[in-house]
Amino acid sequence: MPKSKSKSKVPVSPRPRVPASGQASQRRPVSPSSLVAVLMGSKSDWDVMRAASQTLKDFGVPHESHVMSAHRTPTDAAEFAANADARGIEVIIGAAGGAAHLAGVLAAHTTLPVLGVPMTSALNGLDSLLSTVQMPGGIPVGTLAIGKAGATNAALLAIAILANSRPELKKKLRDFRAEQEKKIRATTLD
Repeated sequence: MPKSKSKSKVPVSPRPRVPASGQASQRRPVSPSSLVAVLMGSKSDWDVMRAASQTLKDFGVPHESHVMSAHRTPTDAAEFAANADARGIEVIIGAAGGAAHLAGVLAAHTTLPVLGVPMTSALNGLDSLLSTVQMPGGIPVGTLAIGKAGATNAALLAIAILANSRPELKKKLRDFRAEQEKKIRATTLD
């Protein structure tokens, strides 16, 4: 990922933080300094969503990861989204397979940017993609690619959103892109 000389962490949100309230916060340990929340519908999604977490970690972005379901724990998902802004979260990444309503449910309960990552499922992820991307007008979800590429790009898009108000993060993102360009230009074929 980014080749930065300093391993400095990205500063937390300048907005005042208040503790989350409700059942979700009592059952789930949350970080008081996270800028991004990575949520997934089931533990099996972690194999893919670990890429988002690792990308955020590589850029020094404070984040937290949780499992919650739009269908099995709908109150937890709604409360988490409703309280995220007050806790200082600035971007939410929601991943789910099948009916894939997690990102949409989260977006319905917050005005924060919500990025959706469809998981591979019974229909090779096409069902998840359509469930995530087909949101009604007025409740946007930025939908990324199916699977690991989508997880990585969701983290990079979250970083780009945060970088609008954090010059040091913008520099890390520019350095990352320059390194990608350098690698491609150095590529040779046998």
